[in-house]
Amino acid sequence: MNFVEFIILMAMMMSLTALSIDAMLPALSIIGDDLGVQNPNDNQLTISALFLGLAFGQLIYGPISDSTGRKLPLYGGLTIFVLGSLISVFATNLTIMIIGRSIQGFGLASPRTVSLAMIRDQFKGREMAKVMSFVMMIFILVPTIAPGVGQLILLVANWKAIFIFIMIMALLILVWFGSRMHETLVEENRIPFSFQRIKKSLIEIFTNKVALGYTITAGLVSSAFIGFLNSAQQIFQDQYNLGDQFPIYFGVLAMSIGFASFFNSKMVMRYGSQTMVKTAISLLVAIAILFGILVPNLGTVMPLWLTMVYLVSTLFCIGILFGNLNSMAMEPLGHIAGIGSAMVGSISTFVAVIIGTMISLRYDGTILPIIYGFAGSGGLSLILIFSISKFQEKSN
Repeated sequence: MNFVEFIILMAMMMSLTALSIDAMLPALSIIGDDLGVQNPNDNQLTISALFLGLAFGQLIYGPISDSTGRKLPLYGGLTIFVLGSLISVFATNLTIMIIGRSIQGFGLASPRTVSLAMIRDQFKGREMAKVMSFVMMIFILVPTIAPGVGQLILLVANWKAIFIFIMIMALLILVWFGSRMHETLVEENRIPFSFQRIKKSLIEIFTNKVALGYTITAGLVSSAFIGFLNSAQQIFQDQYNLGDQFPIYFGVLAMSIGFASFFNSKMVMRYGSQTMVKTAISLLVAIAILFGILVPNLGTVMPLWLTMVYLVSTLFCIGILFGNLNSMAMEPLGHIAGIGSAMVGSISTFVAVIIGTMISLRYDGTILPIIYGFAGSGGLSLILIFSISKFQEKSN
């Protein structure tokens, strides 16, 4: 497999999570009605449940991939994902749907963990950050078109067909990976699975201030993004009555993240990940504070064009942060790449799900809870980043 095919495959493996979330967004209210959900905000739990399963799953697949190689865990994870999808298809109430979505997330943890570990097996430092930016650039094409795909499916079938479509995509990735991808963890570098080794690795990660600091920062940044993601359908279809046009507006926002990833791939080699991260978080916080002051003084609901200006500029900053924070957190963990990627993903996802769900459940018919969410999580992230930077300077 050449470099370009590797990048595309890794992006597709990671984007299966985005597809499982974003393709469902146009159907959230329909699913809620079919399952008898009374509070519209509760529909968001079907998204949070997937992220929760994702967080738990990464703890399992990382150590397994270090002991068996990267390929076997992917096969098992995608099989579990298909099982969760079937449970979701046949769900008759919100509780069963949440269980199915959690199992989906648990299975999705495999391609996420394996892809990150495979990248870390072969790249490091700024080169890894560049690879991650290319991966994110392709990865973002999926959330750009996924809501549109979901909307098209709803025109000819019910919401269950969306789950079936996603299952087919998972099986295609499984065949592609199994037939084309080589094993990146050679036999002599594999570590036998043991709980003692997991315990030692956990201690090492939690005592590494740099890795843990960037991991928590990634979680804080992602939390406000999850808050937006959970509320996106309500913002565009309920608040602004966009109906079938929702995928178009969501696609524009996704493109801003993709453009940011492309921009970052060019700039990170010149300025370094830390400079890019500090700049992006500073801008994100400044934009949130500006709109946090502006919106309450408008006297009316913020116009759609102004909402798009805010979200495009904010998500551009998010696009710069995603790839950089993950690679910076993984940089000290090269010798334990499997469990390292698992812990980075798991801890950051736990942080993101808890705070992000709290943000989205406060949705009140305006975008203010999202703005305040980005301001708060961004402010904490900024403090953490500069603290880590000072710690590194003292260490050197």
